[in-house]
Amino acid sequence: MPVFDPDTTALVVVDMQNGFCAPDGALYAPGSEAVVDPCAALVDRAHEAGAQVVYTRDVHPPEQFDGNHYYDEFDRWGEHILDGSWEAELHPDLPVADEDYVVEKHTYDAFHETELDGWLSARGIEDLLVCGTLANVCVLHTAGSAGLRDYRPVLVEDAIGAIEDEHREYALKHVDWLFGELVTRGDVTFA
Repeated sequence: MPVFDPDTTALVVVDMQNGFCAPDGALYAPGSEAVVDPCAALVDRAHEAGAQVVYTRDVHPPEQFDGNHYYDEFDRWGEHILDGSWEAELHPDLPVADEDYVVEKHTYDAFHETELDGWLSARGIEDLLVCGTLANVCVLHTAGSAGLRDYRPVLVEDAIGAIEDEHREYALKHVDWLFGELVTRGDVTFA
């Protein structure tokens, strides 16, 4: 069982926002709502151990994709998680502390055109425990991007939401095979 050093580990909570996790959200999935409590419990453990906690927020200005050649999330998903909206807020059951880092991202990848990499490296972070939603979208792309930047992405498989179970299983197998590791919440130990 892996042991995580709180001085070099960050818990990354991906997109646990009202738009994905609350029944009135535009992209609500019961699988996302189901991992609110597991993610909150992991955050509590990380806080107690003194590990860094990072929350990502998927946020879109209404005009973000105007004039784009190809990449258009509104075309694929419909207009969602607009900047300043209730949907863009983190789920209220998550224990967000003042010292936690909140990253606003505009794509599936939390490293793309954000300051996440610099923030992590400035704090000597090497290992990323990843939880949140959606398994085969933002979790997968953020974890893959972390691996390419030489972080150790470790997905907490029983704290990761998805629209369909097969999407989750695909993402977890892909991460385990190609660039990361899997653990369960019971396997997460800080020392």
